[in-house]
Formats: sequence, C-alpha cells, structure tokens
Amino acid sequence: MIFRLSQKLATKIKVPLKEIVPLHDNPFLDWSAHLFVANRAQYILICNTKSMYSTVMPGKGISNEKPFAASALASIESLLNDNGYEAVFEQHIAPNANTARFAKPLNRSVIGSMNQLVYVPVSHLEDDRFDLRQIEVSLNDTLLSAIKVDKASGYGRPHETFKRMVEEYKSKICCQITQCR
Repeated sequence: MIFRLSQKLATKIKVPLKEIVPLHDNPFLDWSAHLFVANRAQYILICNTKSMYSTVMPGKGISNEKPFAASALASIESLLNDNGYEAVFEQHIAPNANTARFAKPLNRSVIGSMNQLVYVPVSHLEDDRFDLRQIEVSLNDTLLSAIKVDKASGYGRPHETFKRMVEEYKSKICCQITQCR
C-alpha cells in the first residue's frame, strides 16, 4: 500500500520522502494525501491516486506515520463503507494495511487536482454548516480534468471514476478466473 504525501504533510508527520514510485498495480492500494488549514484547524485530504476519490480527516494529533496511517485507513474505510464499497476495503485494502509505505506525489496532475479539491472543504468548513461526510459528497462530485473520461468531455467526477475503476477491476478478475478454467 502506498501513501503519497505532499511536502507539507511529510514535514508534519516527519517522514522523509526519497522516491517517486510508479502507480501501484492494484489502484485501490495507492492513495495521495495533502495537509491544509481551514478555520485555523489542520485537515488532511486523502485521495485515491488514480480516481481522485476523496475523504477528509482532522489533522489534530497526527504527529508521525503511525497515527497518520491508522487514521487514514479508518477514514478510507468509512468513505468506502458509506458508499457501498465495503468489499473493496475488505478484499484489497485491509489485507495490505500493514504494508504501507510513503512516497512523493505521483505527478503534477495529481498535485494540481489535490490543490483544486482543497478549495471544497476549506469553503465548506469555514461555512460551519457542513460535516465531513457532506464535504466528501461535494468533493467526489467535483469536476476534474485529470480524470477526464474522454477528450470530448474534458472532465470527470471522482465518484464516477472510482465506480468505473471498481467495475473494471471486477471484470479483470472475472476474465482471469475464466482463463484459468
């Protein structure tokens, strides 16, 4: 499992970032994270690197890699469970939770998308009318060019991209099982 940290977050949790590693073979095991401030409190945006499917967690008390990994996994699990993807967490993420490693962000496109996504929770948190789950819904409905479906549309939404990713992964598994018989 890979956690790709922004420089700001890596500094906060005291993790030296030495390498850029390629996207994990299993896209459910590759997550990017960025630290931001809203209403004078720290928060951490966590995005699936391939789909930009996102969650937000409080940054308070996250001082090193262990509490970060534990809180990030809990936040990812909650996001997936709330949206009907329990099996993704149980089959892919939970068995690999102890293999977490930290790396630099994948590329500028991911960094740019995270910077764009941060505006959603900042505005909602400063408004004080939204909780983190409502913010997730808004985050995952944000149009992003980095995950565009095709050249004609120019944009994609994280929740739609993640759903397609789940469906593609299911069909790959089914094809592998069929080929084995």
